[in-house]
Amino acid sequence: MRRRQALLLPSLLALPRLAGAQPAFPTRPLRLVIPFTAGGSNDVVGRMIAEGMAQRLGQPVVVENRGGAGGVIGNDQVAKAPGDGHTLLLAGSGSFVISSLVQPRLPYDPVRDFTPVGFIGAAPNVITVNPRVAARNLAEFQAVARAAPTPMRYGTPGVGTNGHALGAMIGVVLGVEMEAVHYRGTGPALTDVLAGRLDLITNASAPLQPHIAAGTLRALAVAGKSRSAALPDVPTSVEQGFPELDSATWYAILASGGTPPAAVAALHAALNATLAEPEVRRRLIENGVDEIAPSASPADLARLLAEDRDRWARVVGRAGLRVE
Repeated sequence: MRRRQALLLPSLLALPRLAGAQPAFPTRPLRLVIPFTAGGSNDVVGRMIAEGMAQRLGQPVVVENRGGAGGVIGNDQVAKAPGDGHTLLLAGSGSFVISSLVQPRLPYDPVRDFTPVGFIGAAPNVITVNPRVAARNLAEFQAVARAAPTPMRYGTPGVGTNGHALGAMIGVVLGVEMEAVHYRGTGPALTDVLAGRLDLITNASAPLQPHIAAGTLRALAVAGKSRSAALPDVPTSVEQGFPELDSATWYAILASGGTPPAAVAALHAALNATLAEPEVRRRLIENGVDEIAPSASPADLARLLAEDRDRWARVVGRAGLRVE
């Protein structure tokens, strides 16, 4: 008996040390899933954030583009990943919130299967047309669309995205026929608008700016109350008498569900430190993210997600958005 107690004693003494020993986070490279193909505003913002967070976490943050189903495919990759903080999602108002409202069946739970980390900022959406469309503002577009023998066709990054919702709302507010054509990201949708196969595209300004400057796209309006710092000469929808066309693309970082609080805290700190960097802020504003608003805590982001879901549920209902 004494020998057995002597053998057990060192093991029992070691238990508290073993239980308290937690490996430092992160222990390996991280993955940031962007739920769209390369070339869109999500890709631009996500790569900037990945670079800054990697510097602060001491591990690479590898960007992985997983486009399709309006963001659902990429979201599902993160929902199904281990909840250890090493898999992140660049979430957006369209790809994360609106898509969950228009999809009849999701392969994940948008609350249970994700852990909020922090908000990045918001970019007002810009309403643009191919220059062959004889309109330079929303009223002229309304007249052209009403006179057209067929619906105006607009490209979207996918079902349930901001581009889908705003395009549908343009039809409702202006009282015109609009036909959505869905893609796996902004890049391929933009290609078809530039080629003249589609009439209109709405998006955060980052991927649209070079084409607006070159004259291969014409900006009709910024969909909101304030002009964009990136496109100061483009009037807002409010200025033009259409206040209901108010839509911004926001960006945030989420982790897989069940991520430990210590890992969430480290990710939140790295994200906010990145957003405090003057050069990062300059580049974000340059790419149309006018409202940079880091979350004070992950809980603040959780509240914002709930509020935004309620707001978009009303819009989706009014516009009759659904998976076709």
